[in-house]
Amino acid sequence: MTEKKAAAAEATRWVSYAEAERLFGLSRTTFWRLAKEKKIRAARIGRAVRVECASVEAYLEHLADDFR
Repeated sequence: MTEKKAAAAEATRWVSYAEAERLFGLSRTTFWRLAKEKKIRAARIGRAVRVECASVEAYLEHLADDFR
C-alpha cells in the first residue's frame, strides 16, 4: 500500500468503543455522550457501534484551540 493510500485509510478509520478508549484515553461513556451530542461521528451496525477516528481527532483539536 502506498503512503498516500495508507494515510487515506487511517483518516477514514472506524473503531469500536474499546479501541477508541485505548487510542484516545477517554471512557466509553464519554464517546457515547459525544456521539449523542453529535460532536463526533459514530455508526451503529446491529448492536455494534463504531467511532470515526478523524472526528474524534477533529473534536480534540477544537478543544485544544479553545484551550490556548
